[in-house]
Amino acid sequence: MNMMKTTMLLAALTALFMVLGYSLGGSGGAIVALLVAAGMNLFTYWNADKIVLKMHNAVEVDASSHPEFYGMVQNLAQRAAMPMPKVYIVEQAQPNAFATGRDPEHSAVAATTGLLNMLSHDEIEGVMAHELGHVKNRDTLIMTMVATIAGAVSMLANFGLFFRDRNAGIAGLLAVFVAPFAAMIVQMAISRTREFGADAAAAQISGKPLALASALSRISGEAQRIANPVAQRNPAAAQLYIVPIGMKQMFSTHPATEDRIAALEEIAHGGGGSGAWSNRPDEVGDMSGLKKRSALNPTRTR
Repeated sequence: MNMMKTTMLLAALTALFMVLGYSLGGSGGAIVALLVAAGMNLFTYWNADKIVLKMHNAVEVDASSHPEFYGMVQNLAQRAAMPMPKVYIVEQAQPNAFATGRDPEHSAVAATTGLLNMLSHDEIEGVMAHELGHVKNRDTLIMTMVATIAGAVSMLANFGLFFRDRNAGIAGLLAVFVAPFAAMIVQMAISRTREFGADAAAAQISGKPLALASALSRISGEAQRIANPVAQRNPAAAQLYIVPIGMKQMFSTHPATEDRIAALEEIAHGGGGSGAWSNRPDEVGDMSGLKKRSALNPTRTR
């Protein structure tokens, strides 16, 4: 089912790319856009993780450089019966995290220094379990390819604003504005439900759904307040992150944070029915807002 959705999404974005190409260069422009889109699809399929990680200047870490953080991800991957992903840290003040890669065997997870410095151990564990949930659910391929292709559509549209034939008419002008908006709608349609799925997977993997709920509550406000240079340069990258940034709810790629927290609380209080989740105070995030300094601060001297 995920592969079918990925194919449909890529077909839709490719069609948008061709419409925009036609508006700028007629039938020849549409053919060029098709060739470019096909090449981009193949390239991003094989290089999805590299593109996103380079975009963020992410630095790979291991058991020697950051033993606590790496060990946490390793333990979570073992609980989820998944291959060990590559682990990265992004030097960025905004608290956030993301996963990338074309499948569980070729995946990576990353967290910003802002997130590692802000959250408690259990909260970070919940966040990283969420990212592993995306990998396990095979969401990462489509998320990464959408970020790349939708970004390219937007760039081509902006290019068209300056170089569009003055005689192209209203249709061409509409294509310049509508194509990026339509691409965003497509990406929204496939992103919101996936966050609930990754949250549920995180609750099962970590066994601490309230820790993730606490993390979402604490970082959502900060993610809006603190700038994210990557998302400012490429707004399509915003769908990669665990919490939405810089968009009103109707344009968000994520469900409302309050709805996600409510779903996690329902799981924690027996909604899952398996009794696998613990609600002891020492095993969940601080829901009162009191901060417990993370032991995973990547700036600590080892």
